[in-house]
Amino acid sequence: MRRRSTLLLAPALLSLGNLLAPGSARAQAAAPSGAPRLDVVASFSILGDMVRQVGGDRVAIHTLVGPGGDSHTYQPRPSDAAAIRSAGLVVRNGLGFEPWLDRLIRSSATKARIATASQGVTPRKMVEEGHGHSHEATDPHAWQDLRNGQAYAGNIAEALAAADPEGADLYRRNAAAFRERLASLDAWVREQVATVPEARRIVVTSHDAFGYFGAAYGVRFEAPQGMSTESEPSAAQVAALIRQVRAKHVTAVFIENMTNPALLERLARDAGAKVQGELFSDSLSPPDGPAATYEAMFRHNVGLLVPAMRGA
Repeated sequence: MRRRSTLLLAPALLSLGNLLAPGSARAQAAAPSGAPRLDVVASFSILGDMVRQVGGDRVAIHTLVGPGGDSHTYQPRPSDAAAIRSAGLVVRNGLGFEPWLDRLIRSSATKARIATASQGVTPRKMVEEGHGHSHEATDPHAWQDLRNGQAYAGNIAEALAAADPEGADLYRRNAAAFRERLASLDAWVREQVATVPEARRIVVTSHDAFGYFGAAYGVRFEAPQGMSTESEPSAAQVAALIRQVRAKHVTAVFIENMTNPALLERLARDAGAKVQGELFSDSLSPPDGPAATYEAMFRHNVGLLVPAMRGA
């Protein structure tokens, strides 16, 4: 069932909607001629931007985990269930990225369509160490490969079209333009990385969020934490990474915007390296920051990574 909001609401109701959704993404500009908009809930800020690029003025977006938030450790609020209950569409990443979301959807008793943006993407498997043993896990950070980002855009367009058939042509046109921009950005990233000698393409980050980026663009990423920020590295793992940084003279050491920088800063100090800046992995920056959109996030990250890997 489609849920749609109307712009012809009393100011008091609009104020109430704002109170029920603290931290939500900024609503889209009014649709032409006061037309109703489709209420869409996106699980985190990167998906929120993708929905915005595809949906344009026909959608009103509520983002659960906003800029700078950590989806691995997020604790849902009552306002999140309220937003999902009144939505016409919920867009999630999938691949185990939002372990709390299925329960939240059930508890909300929503009639919204549920779309998985990563549908059709080939998942990356990794061996995770923890609790004295290792196990295979699925890496959920598929958006870090821009080719997967193009697949996300297509999935989002079809989900929006199913929830709002009247806007289907617009959604598909917007998605085609978005995918074209992402394809150009993908080519630019490859050109930039190609300027770095292969032996220098080693980066240390806070947690293992850049595996898809590494596989797509030929960069090796190391991290003391696993794919979830909830994992804690052992002293032996940290010591081994320090030795590797020293032995390979790694100059590209970065914190991430949604992780505690203390561990990386200590690792860099003990390895005789320097933290080169802040990358955006699982969330965007606020609107006035350097990574306020998915595309800006890639340009920001690559703009830091390439000179750091070169040792410039």
